Amino acid sequence: MSHDFETQRAETVATYNELQAENDLPDMADIDYFLVPGSADVDWRPLADVLTRNGFICEFIEDDGDEPYLVATVLDQALSVEGVWISEEVATKFALDHGFRPDGWGFAA
Repeated sequence: MSHDFETQRAETVATYNELQAENDLPDMADIDYFLVPGSADVDWRPLADVLTRNGFICEFIEDDGDEPYLVATVLDQALSVEGVWISEEVATKFALDHGFRPDGWGFAA
């Protein structure tokens, strides 16, 4: 699966800069990365396993009215564009290897 990491990083930078301009962001936060299955028959468990072994906390969401997705969370991450991107790139690479695609990020202070 081909993926444009440069465009993804540019979107992350733009999103972060917009959030920073409109809000007083904390220095640290729990950052969630949203990963969507590429097809209905993709099993989320192998992806959650590899992400968990790499420091993420994972939860598969099936019942919120949207298409199912995996939330991969990094606790107490530096809330900077670099901090967000480092973990986002790792999560994306694993996701792509397991039939998922990235679908944004968010955080809880």
